[in-house]
Amino acid sequence: MSRIFEFEELANARLIVDAIYKGGTTGNASDEPLTKIFNVGVSGGFRKSGTVNPWAMNYVLLTSSMSDLDWPDYLDLRNGLFFYFGDNKTPGNDLHDTHHKGNLILKTCFDKLSEDDLENIPPFFIFTKGDEGRDTVFRGLAVPGALAYESTDNLIAVWKTSGTTRYQNYKAVFTILDINEVKREWISDLENGDRFTSNTPRVYSDWVKKKLYKPLISEKSIEYRTKDQQIPQNDSDMRLRKIIYDYFNSGINDEYDFERCAAEIIKLMDKNVISIDVTRRSVDGGRDGIGKYSIGSSENAIEVEFAMEAKLWKIERGVGVKETSRLISRIRHRQFGILVTTSFVSQQAYKEITDDGHPIIIISAVDILKILKQNGITGVRKLNSWLNQF
Repeated sequence: MSRIFEFEELANARLIVDAIYKGGTTGNASDEPLTKIFNVGVSGGFRKSGTVNPWAMNYVLLTSSMSDLDWPDYLDLRNGLFFYFGDNKTPGNDLHDTHHKGNLILKTCFDKLSEDDLENIPPFFIFTKGDEGRDTVFRGLAVPGALAYESTDNLIAVWKTSGTTRYQNYKAVFTILDINEVKREWISDLENGDRFTSNTPRVYSDWVKKKLYKPLISEKSIEYRTKDQQIPQNDSDMRLRKIIYDYFNSGINDEYDFERCAAEIIKLMDKNVISIDVTRRSVDGGRDGIGKYSIGSSENAIEVEFAMEAKLWKIERGVGVKETSRLISRIRHRQFGILVTTSFVSQQAYKEITDDGHPIIIISAVDILKILKQNGITGVRKLNSWLNQF
């Protein structure tokens, strides 16, 4: 269970990963909990201590509601990564000319990262919205970039369209460092311009001195997901799932077209998927597609084959043992499998896959929507536009 700090405790509260920091109840800006811990403003996704010009940044807070469909920030708990969109979220401004200068902060930090000028990159503190009022959750101490990403992929400018106007925003990758608690004394040190003191976390010092990324990795504790964990739990997401199902169940499009859609979803999920060849309607041999996955750097990469199977099923119909066994039996030596379904995998089938260690990736209804949102395919209009390619 997460530690909870009441609003009255915040002045002396410790910074503990996944702890909840309660907001006040007066109904105005004074309820903001982060200002009781940090010397920052009361609003904005970017909250900084220090100056941008001249560059003298003590630290930066990144806050996210995790509910913006157009700009879906994403916290990868398993790999210790945080994907965060910048603050140019509406047209009318230059990419870097934003109110809180968040995108300029991102550009400066990632430029310094590419130049190995790590000493002049401030630490980042990640917070996400809590369940009630102004409550916030501390997600960890972070630094720009990630070991698994090429330098050119750490910060990218993405295009969006609003009406007939096009504009850009940043998508950044951060590594959440492997530390459970940050001393409040270090916050005070940072605000005084002293980044390296006896209170500085060792994992942060190692990153600055050696560019050593040590992410906060959390292993899965649940071996298999329940039905409720695999299907949408709100009306908005359920509607999006139904749009996908109805599109391929209309009589104009069919399950074969959904197989091509499933292949595209897999490509969106992981950039290391090189190709997926959807097999012919009548001779698929139990597999709806054969793909190739690249492992390693571009100079020394190897390609691993995988089998894909897609199930365009109603939400109440679970994929059972018969269907998963069919995929498992057709996976060749040194291959893995990916099952994509608009519904869910039954508990028995899911349990058999995990207990027996079969190399099967399950992409259920809720996963499909998450992948699409992470790639900017949000809302009814954007989803329909994306589906029109099939």
